[in-house]
Amino acid sequence: MTLIRPRAEVADASGPGRRPAVGRAFAVLALVAVAALIPLLGPRAALSDTGEAAAPGVGGIALLRAVLFAALCVPVGEVFATRLARRVPGAPLEEVPRSWAAYAAAAGFVAALGLASVVATGNLLPHHLSDMDIGGLYRTRDGKLALLEVNAFAVAGLCARSRRPATQVWPLAAVAVAEALRAHPATEQGPLVGSGLTLVHVTCAALWVGGLLHVLRMVRKWRTSEAGGALLGLYARVAAVLFAAVTATGVWSGLRRMPSGTVLDQLTDTSYGRTLLAKLVLVAAVAVLALLARLRLRRTTDRLSACVPARAEVVALGLVVAVSGLLTALPLPIRW
Repeated sequence: MTLIRPRAEVADASGPGRRPAVGRAFAVLALVAVAALIPLLGPRAALSDTGEAAAPGVGGIALLRAVLFAALCVPVGEVFATRLARRVPGAPLEEVPRSWAAYAAAAGFVAALGLASVVATGNLLPHHLSDMDIGGLYRTRDGKLALLEVNAFAVAGLCARSRRPATQVWPLAAVAVAEALRAHPATEQGPLVGSGLTLVHVTCAALWVGGLLHVLRMVRKWRTSEAGGALLGLYARVAAVLFAAVTATGVWSGLRRMPSGTVLDQLTDTSYGRTLLAKLVLVAAVAVLALLARLRLRRTTDRLSACVPARAEVVALGLVVAVSGLLTALPLPIRW
């Protein structure tokens, strides 16, 4: 004889399994909204009472750059975390979370295309297709770099869908190089030094942010496995080196923009300095969370308890990426 359960009982049984997923979805949407508001609304606060004038559409440009940076972090982090997982004894490599690389490449392609359209109109926001000089992109340094980023994200998306997704590191490396060259024009004093610092900074930051995101996704997939704690510990050791490299290159780059004698004044009197100060505060918070996670890895038997501060670290790093997008769109405090 078959027993038919009441509808209310069936709904109650399925409810607890669905509520956490729904809650996580709303939390992710809220975080994305907050991260998007930083570059959109940040320019007004940063430029207030500084006497500086930003380019038209600076909020939209900052948002596009933040999306581009995030799109670079996700696939780089997936490749990095996967290689780390292969060094963990007994890791269930057949149980891996679904890749987000293709979606990230699509988002990066759209952001790079939007930034290329801005370059095609002379660094102004295009209102009509006729405003853009597409052919002119091939005649300028910034135009060529913008096209390189568009094509690189397109190739990265194809690589992510191929049988060898690890090959996407090459087009993603091209994006990092293009960003490093774009941030330091030929008219700048010591452009090669600046580009080298930015390349190391962007690469290490992408490995740090994207790597932590994918490591946490893998640990969640392996929750009942000791390999999850081992992977967290391995990532923490590498992340310490990445953090040191990001900090060193960031400080050096900042001092090149703001000489040591003017740092304190420019941190409060210029839009670039204010945004940089906000970024430094967020990075300091990230460092505290990372230290807390490392302490839990060392002092507790349940190494997976380190996931709690690590998740908060991911959120803070997402805000850092959003602020970085804003920082690249604001006027520089020093004219070379």
